[in-house]
Amino acid sequence: RGRRALQDTITAIRHHTTVAEAGHLLFANGERHLRSLDALAEHYPDWLLAETVRIARRCTFTFDQLQYEYPHELVPRGQTATSWLRELTERGIRRRWPKGLSVAARAQVEKELTLITEKKFDSYFLTVHDIVEFARSQHILCQGRGSAANSAVCYALGITELNPEKSNLLFERFISRERDEPPDIDVDFEHDRREEVIQYIFRRYGRGRAALTAVASTYHGSGALRDVAKVLGLPPDQINALADAFSRWSDTLPSAERLR
Repeated sequence: RGRRALQDTITAIRHHTTVAEAGHLLFANGERHLRSLDALAEHYPDWLLAETVRIARRCTFTFDQLQYEYPHELVPRGQTATSWLRELTERGIRRRWPKGLSVAARAQVEKELTLITEKKFDSYFLTVHDIVEFARSQHILCQGRGSAANSAVCYALGITELNPEKSNLLFERFISRERDEPPDIDVDFEHDRREEVIQYIFRRYGRGRAALTAVASTYHGSGALRDVAKVLGLPPDQINALADAFSRWSDTLPSAERLR
């Protein structure tokens, strides 16, 4: 409730208007906050509050229960995700290493496939491979990067272009038995044709199973000052003067008297 003014300011910034002119864009009141049990008791009967508490106590969910569910449609009939990933990897090996794998490279591939299966990431690799194959079939430039470049399996699948055998990279930066988290395969796609890849993913896997991640931007001090001053209706010359003065302040917020 005490942050109502901040909420109004952020809303005005989002809609490129001032707080004074935002009107119905602002929340009607400042009641969007968590209330104490005593405050709730003023509005709801005891039996309803007791039932709410009873239901809450039955909810034992923790975020540790969340698990990734990878697509299964990519596996041909008669195959498993593990066997299909191995087959695609072996095909890629014949293409990437036409003269055959060295003993060390073969050992690395087997080590990776074993760990991928153990961690149940087979379908994840198949999904990324499928998306990259689509892009290449449409002549859309793409390139895997990051720690995935440490993987011989990613190289064999055509996801990355760096031969890890020649680079002596550490695979455990990509997947580790000690880390209980999925691998992160970053793939860059040609900017002008990125939308084609996104639409393919929607068609292939369904819009309900695909999403774009959001980027949460944070303010630098001078930028926050300019935006807040603007939505509060300050004139441009005063905003510029404040921003200029702000650059000379320390990280400690100035006093209200100094701001005046």
